[in-house]
Amino acid sequence: MTIKNRSIPVCVILSIVTLGIYGIYWFVVMTNESNALAPKNATASGGKAFLFTLITFGIYSIYWNYKLGAKVDEMKGTENGNTGLLYLIIALIGFSIINSCLAQSEINKHANA
Repeated sequence: MTIKNRSIPVCVILSIVTLGIYGIYWFVVMTNESNALAPKNATASGGKAFLFTLITFGIYSIYWNYKLGAKVDEMKGTENGNTGLLYLIIALIGFSIINSCLAQSEINKHANA
């Protein structure tokens, strides 16, 4: 799987301009890429994760944010990091877009490598 370097501001702007449609695409692609980069903490594939989020009325996305933080820790090589807990708190407050931006930044580092 090839990991694509994405511009974070462009992703956020496109998510807003397309009324969330690009955000769905970004969610799916980010899930697949983070699963490839951090197989130890892999979650459902992007399409399944989006479907689970719809079926559970967003509850799965809270779990997804927590696991995304764990995947970021794995990508950084941090064994017992607290990024998952930080991402969980940010998601519960309602700013999960910040988690997506932070995770995309870490994915971009590995895309360039």
